[in-house]
Amino acid sequence: MIRVLIRLAVFLGLAAVALLLAALLVPGMHLHWAGFIVAIVVFAIVQAFVAWLVEKLFRRGAPAVAGAAGLISTAVALWLATLIGDGLAFDGIAPWVLAAVVVWLVTGLIGWLAGKYLLPRVAPVKTKE
Repeated sequence: MIRVLIRLAVFLGLAAVALLLAALLVPGMHLHWAGFIVAIVVFAIVQAFVAWLVEKLFRRGAPAVAGAAGLISTAVALWLATLIGDGLAFDGIAPWVLAAVVVWLVTGLIGWLAGKYLLPRVAPVKTKE
C-alpha cells in the first residue's frame, strides 16, 4: 500500500514538474496558479488511463506505435486539462504540440530515472527449503 502511495506521489510530482518545465520552455503555454492543482490532477489521471490503455493495446505488437501513442496521449491529456478548469491554456496549436513533446520527453526521462533510482525493485526473498 505504501508503495502505491509513493508511486502516486511520484506520478503527481512528475506531472507537476513536466507542466512547469513546459510552461517555462514553450512560448504560448500558460499555467495559471489558481487552477494549477486541477490541471496537474486532470493531466495525471488522463495520462495514467491512456498510458494503461496504450500498454494493453500495443505492448506486444508494436513498441514504436506505443511510443507514438504515448506522445498522442500526452497531447490529448493536455487538451482535456485545458477544458476542465482554467489552470492551463495555449495560444494556439503550435504551443500545444510543442508542449506535448516537452511534457512527453520530461515525463519519460524523469519517470525512468525515478523508477530506476527512487523506486528500486525489491529482490525476491530467498527462503530455506
